[in-house]
Amino acid sequence: MSSKGTSAGSKKKGKLSKAERLKLLKEEEERRLKEEEEAHLLAEKLEAERLERERLAKEERERLEAKELEHREEELAELQLLSGDKFSAAEKWKSEIRANAKWKRYMKCDGSPDPTIPQEINTFITLWKNEQTEYQSINLKIHLALKHASALADIETGNMQQIIKDENGTLRIWANLNKNPRFKGYDFPDGAFGFDLPRPMAMSSIALRILHTYYDHISQDSSTYAPPAKSAEESKEEPALHLESIGENVSHSEGEEDKSGAEIIQSSIEETKSDGRKSSNSMNATSAKEETKGLIEDNEKSKEDLDSKTEDHTEDIAEVNESTPGMDYTAPGTENKGNEDEAIQDGVVDLRQFTPLGGLYYLHALKLPPQAKQVNGWTMLELVEEGMQFYPYPPNTVSTGEPKEEKENNISTYPPVGIRFKLPRNVVFFEEPQVARWDPEGKNWTTDNVLEQIYKKEEKMMHIQMDSFQTFTLFQDAHLNMPYESWELTPKGENEVAFAIYAAFTEVKIDIKDSQCRLLSLSNVEGMNISRIMGKWMSPFALKTAMKRAGINVFPEVDSDRYVSINKKDEQTEKTAYEQLAILSPSFAFSWSQWNVKCDYKQIIVKVAESLKTEQIKDEDWSLYLLSPQRACRLQMTESSEEFADDLYEDSELHSTLFHMIKCYASDAAIERIKNSHYLFVDCVYQLLNYTRVLTYS
Repeated sequence: MSSKGTSAGSKKKGKLSKAERLKLLKEEEERRLKEEEEAHLLAEKLEAERLERERLAKEERERLEAKELEHREEELAELQLLSGDKFSAAEKWKSEIRANAKWKRYMKCDGSPDPTIPQEINTFITLWKNEQTEYQSINLKIHLALKHASALADIETGNMQQIIKDENGTLRIWANLNKNPRFKGYDFPDGAFGFDLPRPMAMSSIALRILHTYYDHISQDSSTYAPPAKSAEESKEEPALHLESIGENVSHSEGEEDKSGAEIIQSSIEETKSDGRKSSNSMNATSAKEETKGLIEDNEKSKEDLDSKTEDHTEDIAEVNESTPGMDYTAPGTENKGNEDEAIQDGVVDLRQFTPLGGLYYLHALKLPPQAKQVNGWTMLELVEEGMQFYPYPPNTVSTGEPKEEKENNISTYPPVGIRFKLPRNVVFFEEPQVARWDPEGKNWTTDNVLEQIYKKEEKMMHIQMDSFQTFTLFQDAHLNMPYESWELTPKGENEVAFAIYAAFTEVKIDIKDSQCRLLSLSNVEGMNISRIMGKWMSPFALKTAMKRAGINVFPEVDSDRYVSINKKDEQTEKTAYEQLAILSPSFAFSWSQWNVKCDYKQIIVKVAESLKTEQIKDEDWSLYLLSPQRACRLQMTESSEEFADDLYEDSELHSTLFHMIKCYASDAAIERIKNSHYLFVDCVYQLLNYTRVLTYS
C-alpha cells in the first residue's frame, strides 16, 4: 500500500461519526445528572443530619434549661446565703464605722456641720469665709516683706528672691530692685521654676509672686466639672449599685486636696486692701527675713486650727459620696452643673475628658512698695495707705481677660511672659501635658491665652508663653489608658489576690489582702517619684483617689463611655459578675477573653482556672465561661478558637449562677477556701473590680 493510501485511511479511522458523537454526549449528560443526583442526595442527607443534630441539641438544651429551672431557687438561695454572709457582713461593719464616726463628731460639740447635708456645709463655709483676719494675714505678710525687699537683696543679682515650701505648696517671690534694662529673666536656685520678664517691665518697680499649690480647689467651679445629668428613663433603668468603700482621707503629704489649707493660701492670690494700720517705721534685715519665713508658719497654724474642725468630715463626705446607693454629694457652688447638652466653647477644657494634675500655679505681678532707706543711721520708710497692689500687664488691662481684638493688639505691642518649670515628679505624665489658664469670668480652664508650649521630655521641663500673668495648670487625657488591653485576677494565698491591668501606656499591678490593697508595681514611670503611694496599704477608695491624683487613672467615670470606645454591657449583668468573681477569687483565677467583645450585650465571657498554688497557670488550664442574666455555662470553644460559638462544653450542664457552674469543676479544697474567705476581703476585691470595670473597659 502506498503512503498516500495509508494517510487517508488514518484520517478516516480517527473521525467519529455523528451517531458516535451523540452517544458520547448522552453518556456524559447521564453521568452529570447522576453526579448531581448523588450530590443532591448527599446534601439532603447532610442537611437532615444537621437538622437532627440541631433538634437533638435543642432538646438537650431545653432539657438542661428545664433541669436548671428545677434547681434555680435552690442555687439562688445558696448563693444569696453565701454572698449575704460576705457582703452583708461587710456592710454591717462599715455601717458601724460610720455610726462611730458620727457619734465621735457629735460628742465634740464644736458646731461642725453634717457632711451629708449640703445646707450645713454651705453655712459653715460662709461663716468661715467671713473671718477676714486669717485671709488677710498672708497678703499682709507678703506686703510687709516686700516693703523691706532691699534688706533681703541678693548680692550677686541685686534683686530679692525667696523660696518658701511646706507640705501644701511652694511660694516663690522675686523683687526687681536692680531695674537693669538688660535684665531678661531669672531661674530660681532649685531649678524648678524660671521666667522671662517682658522688656517693658525691666525698669519697673515690680515683684513676682509664684504660688504653686499641690492641690486644686477651683476646678470644681467649672461648668464642665460635674457629670451630665441622667434622664429619668436612664435613672429608672439603672440598677442599685452595690455599697462601695468607705471614703478615706489620704495624708496631705501625698499632695491631696485639703479644703482648709486651700482656702487659706487661695486668699493670697485675691486682692485685699490694707486694714489701715501703720507699719512700724523701722525693720531691720533680720526681722524682715523672719517675717518672710513666717508666711508658711502662719499657714500651717491656720491649717491646724481649721483641720481640727474638718478632719473628721472629709472621710464622711467621701463615705456618703462613694458608699450610699443613689446619693451623690454635691460640692457647694456646683449644683446642677451638667454638661450633657451644653456645647463646650473652643479652647475650654472639658474636665470630664481631661484631668488637672500637679496642682495649680498662680503667677502674678505686684507693685513693689517704697523701700526702706538708711540715712545717717536712721531707717526711713514711706508709708502708703494702699496694701498689696497688682501690677497690670499689659498696661491698662487686668488678668481677668479682655476682648479678643485688644488681646491681639497687646500681643503685637507687648512681649509675652515666658515661663519655664519642671513637671512635678510625684505626678505621672504618660503624654505631653496640655497647659491651660483659669478664666475667672467664664469659670473655666481655657487654652486661648497660652501662646506657645514646648515640652522637653528628657528634662521633664515645660516652656510656655502667655500674654499676661495668669493662673495655670497642667492637663492630661483622663482616658489615655482606656480601654485596657487585658486584665487578670489571680489568687496568692488565704484572703490575698493579685490584680493586674495591662493598659496602653502602663501595666498596673495591685495586691489585695484582707480589707486593704496596695499599688505593687507600675511600668513606664522612669524618673517619677511615686513612692508616697507605691506599696502603701490602704482602702480601695483611698487607693483610687491617690492613683488618680498621681496621674494613674484606670478608674472610669459614669460618663467615660462618651470618650472611650468600649464594649458596653448590661449594668446589672456586669455588677452580678463582679460580685461572683469576688466571691470566687480566693480559689480561682480570672482573666480577659477576646470573646467578651464578640458576645451579646447581656452576656459576659471570662477565662477561668482553679489556682490554689502560686505556680504559673498553663494555657491549657484556662476555660471559658459565659454569664448571662438567666444562667451561666461553660463553653466548648477555647481562647484560640477560630470563631465564636456558644456550644456547651462536653457533658456540661447549665446553672443559675457562675458560682454553681464553676463549682461543678472545682475541687473540695477550692470550695472550702471560698467559704472560709473573710467578708472584708471579698468586699475589697469587689470594690476594685467595680471601680475599674474591667469587663466593659477591656
